[in-house]
Amino acid sequence: VSNRTRRDAPCVRGYSGGCVETALRSGHLGQAHKVVASYKPSKFDKKILLWTGRFKTEEEIPSRIPPEMLDRARNKARVKACYIMIGLSIVACFAVIASAKKAAARHESLTSWNLAKKAKWRQEAALAAESKTK
Repeated sequence: VSNRTRRDAPCVRGYSGGCVETALRSGHLGQAHKVVASYKPSKFDKKILLWTGRFKTEEEIPSRIPPEMLDRARNKARVKACYIMIGLSIVACFAVIASAKKAAARHESLTSWNLAKKAKWRQEAALAAESKTK
């Protein structure tokens, strides 16, 4: 028995009592049931497993996989999706910059658009009022 505290001792999976040493001392280590959990992947899960490179083809994917494998694949897919979104955001920023430079070259601005739009509304309102009075 070592001088480590309960928090420092490695824990046994499936044993709710805490550390290995406690389980060994109390004789409960043999009572810890280690069950290999398995999960049947859906079609979307299979696509994630393929996209993250865990398997090459859909036929290679077994009918049951450990949940940890799917969790790792989902996390990797999340990271890939975030990188894609970051890339698309950067591309969109450059597209907006290019569009703004072209609009500035044509002497267009939001202010001129708003003034033209409001002038058009005033003209339509005046025509509508004039048609009501006739």
